[in-house]
This record gives sequence, structure tokens and C-alpha cells, in this order.
Amino acid sequence: MKIGSFEFNLREFAGSLGDLGTLFPLAVGYIAVCGMDPTGMLVMMGAANIATGLIYKLPMPIEPMKVLAVMAIAQQWRPSLIYASGFAMGIVWLLMYLTGAIKLVARYTPREVIRGIQVSLGLLLAMEALGMVATELFLAVLSVVIIVFLRDSRRAPASIVLVALGVLLVFLREGSAALPAISISLPSIERFTFGEVWESLVRAGFAQVPLTATNAVIATSALISHYWPDKKVPESKLALNMGIMNLVMPFFGGMPLCHGAGGLAGQYFFGARTGGTNILEGVWEISLGLFFGASIATIFGAFPQAITGAMLLLVGLELMRFAKDLPMEAHSLSAAVTVLVSVFSNMAFGYAAGMAFHYICFSRKGGAHAA
Repeated sequence: MKIGSFEFNLREFAGSLGDLGTLFPLAVGYIAVCGMDPTGMLVMMGAANIATGLIYKLPMPIEPMKVLAVMAIAQQWRPSLIYASGFAMGIVWLLMYLTGAIKLVARYTPREVIRGIQVSLGLLLAMEALGMVATELFLAVLSVVIIVFLRDSRRAPASIVLVALGVLLVFLREGSAALPAISISLPSIERFTFGEVWESLVRAGFAQVPLTATNAVIATSALISHYWPDKKVPESKLALNMGIMNLVMPFFGGMPLCHGAGGLAGQYFFGARTGGTNILEGVWEISLGLFFGASIATIFGAFPQAITGAMLLLVGLELMRFAKDLPMEAHSLSAAVTVLVSVFSNMAFGYAAGMAFHYICFSRKGGAHAA
């Protein structure tokens, strides 16, 4: 079915499942370890997906901020501190937009460093995926085969088949314990203090900012330009969107959210082509939150890692293909430095190293050309 520029079909629905590799483990950690309310978390994520789908009319990934999520889960943050961290990110990204800082960052980031970030993300996703597929090698190989043969299928898209297989295995392995309990629940109003806002920035928020700038803003904007050359989305608009989103949603139980090049690559790889993908994802996330919030952590936690790992692996390989766009010349060394430092430390340090190497070794007049 097509409504204006939106499409609602199996391919778009399959695309809405393309970013589950990041959502599943972090959502389970937030719920099981930190005690977050799954209803508010899923309903707010769904609302953000629907809003961005309507605004951009393109697939636009909405995913957890990874540094904040990992630190919150590792340190067992209380829910109010998580909500405060989301609000803090809202302030940061609104300021990045209002001051024009994000435009300067984007303007002076050379194409080689952007490509390096994209390739680094692909490598990091693939490395993370390898640990997941090792849990059940046969199931992982079967999942890869399904993806290869059904990726472009309109009747049985790969991600739908894989999620159905995963859910079936959850029920076969867990028995009645995995049966979802239907109970209607609504997001609650959440509170936090300004002291917690600052605490979250010190503990992880400041470390999240450069990663979000590189992956969620610069790399995502570049990837949109690659997939849809006639529908470019400027970095400043992505920053504004994340600012507004994170200023509002924590008050209703939402976790810190951002965009992401990896999520976009996953959506596109599995079939997303229009904003219908985001709307469909928003519908199923809101439905899960409203009707299955009490049991969703059990299902997410029991979902076979080998299947999500196989999906992540193929998406990572897809991102690594951007290496072929780099000519064999001296400037490409900036990308190599970005990748090496990103893989052996983190993407924020990789970005800084790539930028430093580029401007020290290849200083030139004017801004860097965009990807």
C-alpha cells in the first residue's frame, strides 16, 4: 500500500526490524538491571519513530545512545538518573544546533574521515556480531543463508523470517514461561533533579557527545546523501531533532535516543526505502509497550543471539563497503588512521585522530568537502 511518499508493505516492515541488534541487548539491560519501565521506554521510542518518519519521509533510525546505555547498565544506574541523562543530551544537542557548532564540525570534517567513521562502525558491528554468532554457530550460518537468499524477497523478507524463527525458538526453549502476558499499561510521569542531570554528564554524557556527533549526525547525514542523493538531510536538522526528542521523552519514561549510521544501514539493507518503515516500527514498539510491557524483557532476553548477530554481521559488512569509495592516495591515510584508532579505542578518539592527522599533514584552505 502506498500513501503519498510513504509505503506500507512487507519490505518496509522488514526494514523496521533491521536495527534489532542494538535494541535487544540494551533494552534488556535497561529493564532488567536498571529497573526502567518497559512501557514508557518502548512507547516513547515508538512515538519518536512515528514522528521522524512523518517529518523526514525517509527511514530514520531511532536507537539508544550506546555509551550512556553501556555505562548505565554496567554501573546499575537508578531510572531517574537515566531519564536525567536523556534530558542532558537534549540540552547539549539543542545548544549544538542553536550555536551553529554542529555546522562547523560538519563543515571541517573531511570526506576521508567520514568514510573512516563509516568503515569503523562496520568493523565494530562485525566484531560485536562475531561474539554473538559464536553462541550457536549452526543457527548463525542458517541465518546468514536466509539473509542472502531472502534479503530482496517481497513475499518473505529475510528480517521477518528471522524474527519469526527467533520467536518460535524462544517459545520452544522457554515453554510457557515465554508466553507474553497481555496487560494494558500506560507510560508514567517521571521525575529527576538538575543535580542528576549534571551527574549523568560527568559519568558518561560528555563521553557520549563526540560519538553522537560522528555516528548519529555526520555519518548518518552522509549515508542519507549516499542512499537518497536528492533528499539530503543537513546535520543541523538531525541535531535539532535529537535535542527536542531528548528534552521531552525522559519525562514519560523514554531512554536517551539518537540516530545512527549503523541503524540506517540496517534498515536499508533489509528493505527500508520510505518513512513508512519508521511508522511501522513505531506502531509495533508502541503496541509491545502498551500490551506486553510486563513480559517483553523475558522475550527480548531469550531471543537467540546468533540470529541478531548474523543480522549485525551483514550490516557491518555493508558499511565496510564504503572503503572502496576511497581513492588510493595520500589523503586516504586520514581514513586509515580514523579506522585504526576507532577499532583499538573508540570512535570518538578515532574521529579526533583522523582530524588531527588530516589537518596536520594535509592542511589546505577552506572547509573540507562533504561526503
